Amino acid sequence: MTALTLSTAGAATLRADALVVGVAKGAGSKSGDLVLAPGAEAVDKAFDGKLATVLKALGAAGAEGEVTKLPAPAGLKVPVVIAVGLGSVPEKDEAYDAEALRKAAGSAARALNGSKKAGFALPIESVEDAGAIAEGALLGAYAFTAYQGGENKLAPKDKKNGNGPKQPLAEVALLGTKPRDKAFKAAADRALAIVEEINRARDLINTPPNDLYPESFAAVATAAGKEHGIKVQVLDEKALVKGGFGGLLGVGQGSTHGPRLVKLAYTHPKAEKTLALVGKGITYDSGGISLKPAGHNETMKCDMSGAAAVFAAVVAAARLGLQVNVTGWLALAENMPSGNATRPGDVLRMYSGKTVEVLNTDAEGRLVLADALTRASEENPDAIVDVATLTGAMVLALGNRTFGIMANDDAFRTSIHEIAEEVGEASWPMPLPADLRKGMDSPTADIANMGERMGGGLVAGLFLQEFVGEGIAWAHLDIAGPAFHEGAPYGYTPKGGTGSAIRTLVKLAERTAAGDLG
Repeated sequence: MTALTLSTAGAATLRADALVVGVAKGAGSKSGDLVLAPGAEAVDKAFDGKLATVLKALGAAGAEGEVTKLPAPAGLKVPVVIAVGLGSVPEKDEAYDAEALRKAAGSAARALNGSKKAGFALPIESVEDAGAIAEGALLGAYAFTAYQGGENKLAPKDKKNGNGPKQPLAEVALLGTKPRDKAFKAAADRALAIVEEINRARDLINTPPNDLYPESFAAVATAAGKEHGIKVQVLDEKALVKGGFGGLLGVGQGSTHGPRLVKLAYTHPKAEKTLALVGKGITYDSGGISLKPAGHNETMKCDMSGAAAVFAAVVAAARLGLQVNVTGWLALAENMPSGNATRPGDVLRMYSGKTVEVLNTDAEGRLVLADALTRASEENPDAIVDVATLTGAMVLALGNRTFGIMANDDAFRTSIHEIAEEVGEASWPMPLPADLRKGMDSPTADIANMGERMGGGLVAGLFLQEFVGEGIAWAHLDIAGPAFHEGAPYGYTPKGGTGSAIRTLVKLAERTAAGDLG
């Protein structure tokens, strides 16, 4: 994990591999000009006041995420200066947007793979700015290299097969902060704790399914619980059978890797509220008997992203010592076709006692979540939030970068949407139209796991709502779009697992601890 320091050095005296400064696009009468952001003064002085001119000659325009590298002049202790775009310059008397700072820092950190240390002299006008830059830099300084750079056994014994992958930037030095100020130190500590857990979740999402399956995921959660004082309970197949968890068992019965339900409980002695988080943890989704076609299953190791998000959020809450009880439920199963797999037309008896006719075994996430939601409801938390890569329909509706929010309480849904926007996670509130419920009527069971094709993401939310305890505020986050990024990296978003919704869940826990649960 990349180290984070609050540096007392100035931009001109810092010794590092590179120094990062911000540039922006001019507005109004200065439209088309390149504007140096606060923090770049010392670097501009070293360039005899011509830094903007040099950057513009190199093609820099200040666009969001744009990275321009240039050799440093004699007046600096670093060999390289990196100018990163912040987008449009803010209006008069306004500061740079936190998400713009976060993305810029992430872009710069990605450009510094293989470096030991870099100073970040981006504009800081508040503690929140420092936290955003720290988050962005640490999130950008991520690479999943666990399966790369192995030794070639056919090569001579004293040679490696290539040089291996570049490692992420080793140290982020934040300039322009107040290292001895408790607020700045707290912001840095918070950023480090949250990002370390996001990156652990990314690692889990990126881990191949032959190494990550319900039992091994549960082992990771158990180890983290011991490390951070979180009580962990794992229900294996025997316990699930005894408890009547028909959804988890039905989805997992086609695999040689049996299902698990993992409970992580972080408690605070002064907590007045309890937040329950439920995560879909399909460690690999083949679609089961309703097999996915070629081209749709190659990335299905990511179908446990919801469980990874819940796991990370609970551990982060513990590390931050939040004054709230946070319980995480990881509904873990592997959805495989075999002679023992659940068939379309089978009826499962869920943990709630409801029966479900399975019309499509590829609509399995809602089945494992249903059991976990019922179990979470038994503890009567103040609110439940489930997180899942649940439907392709949500991707069609909102694209690859935005998750949908459904809820049984409009105010709660609004609160989560506002929190997500605040932390820089794109989301959108979605309805739960009552008329779509009829499409899940079954002549055989209490409900079917499929309904109308149109509005499929909303149908899935309506199904889950059936398993939430009465009187409990509940929200459903469908992260099918942003959970796994298949394109080129951008900002602080890497290729592969992203850790979507974790920052939203942590901020929700912080708000709940402060007595501000919507």
